[in-house]
Amino acid sequence: MQLNVLRLCTAFEGTKRIASGYLWQVASQVQAKNSRFSLEPVLIFDDLSGEVVDLDQRGLAADAPAHIQPAPAEEPARKPGRPKLGVVAREVTLLPRHWDWLTTQPGGASVALRKLVEEARRTNQGKDQLRHAQEAAYRFMSTMAGNEPGFEEAARALFRGDQKSFAKLAELWPNDVASHAKKLAERAFENDAEPSPQEA
Repeated sequence: MQLNVLRLCTAFEGTKRIASGYLWQVASQVQAKNSRFSLEPVLIFDDLSGEVVDLDQRGLAADAPAHIQPAPAEEPARKPGRPKLGVVAREVTLLPRHWDWLTTQPGGASVALRKLVEEARRTNQGKDQLRHAQEAAYRFMSTMAGNEPGFEEAARALFRGDQKSFAKLAELWPNDVASHAKKLAERAFENDAEPSPQEA
């Protein structure tokens, strides 16, 4: 399994934050913590996705970075396309009328599809970033605060963009959990800077 050593992560021992930084740094600190007896579980979270990092801590040693360096990529088999330009050939399933339309476009089907994808990316970029931020915060919250008071209400506040209510409800949780949840959720509220009609 390949792991990106430069991904930013945060580790928790129970509800206490014990390390934050690059994965290899966090893994080293977690290994040091594991040298003493503790009944609290240790979880490492990816700061971008909010997901738990699947890391076999038993295999870590003092030279943790060497253990989690990405493995060399295997030489891929040659496929159609122009790999030097970053073009990758994959299967696309469309109805006959879609193919008929694509073949009439300047540059052919591949050029037309690339243009459509780029336009959709530009159009939906803000919405996609908002959704990813909400999902990242929710993943972390579900794992660390799913049984805490106000969780359901906080989740609803997160997805409706109510930052004040979210922050107030998160204060009911353990300090480090609340702090990290609010940090992850910041990106979900960045596009909510315009005042509501009542505030205007």
